[in-house]
Amino acid sequence: MHIDNSWTLFLDRDGVINDEIKGGYVLSWDMFRFADGVLEALPLLADKFSRIVMVTNQRCIGRGLLTEEGLKAIHQKMLQEISAKGGRIDKIYFCPDIDSNSPCRKPNIGMGLQAKADFPDIDFSRSILVGNTLSDMNFGKNLGMTTAFIPSTHPHQPFPHPLMDARCNSLLDFSRIIQ
Repeated sequence: MHIDNSWTLFLDRDGVINDEIKGGYVLSWDMFRFADGVLEALPLLADKFSRIVMVTNQRCIGRGLLTEEGLKAIHQKMLQEISAKGGRIDKIYFCPDIDSNSPCRKPNIGMGLQAKADFPDIDFSRSILVGNTLSDMNFGKNLGMTTAFIPSTHPHQPFPHPLMDARCNSLLDFSRIIQ
């Protein structure tokens, strides 16, 4: 797959950027753990993609377990660590809604449309979504993106799969297969 700097990278958070908490949520910075290789991968990806955005469902806010301010504080510390290692995430989109039918909740495309509104030059046909669930893969496909699956929380998910264009063990592995 040939990537040039006109491409946009969409990243899920839990299970891609950080270790997912099974049956729970990252509710404070001390619960946040970068997934192996992420801080090494993001500078490589920053060199390849003109734009990197994160799209993350955060139902914990709708459930009253975390405030939007608390989530922003976690993300600010995450971005500081990423930046200190030479990586970047240009913008973060999150959906706090509980309702699975919410237009912003993946696999629905609301967060992708928000990114396109903020960055009109995004071309979904020149975008890649990296995620760890079939919901993430559906989100990418619903917008016409290429998709890459990381089996961090669903290691037995069969591949090949119609929603997955690639399967990589980690974000670092993904950063090594694109050119």
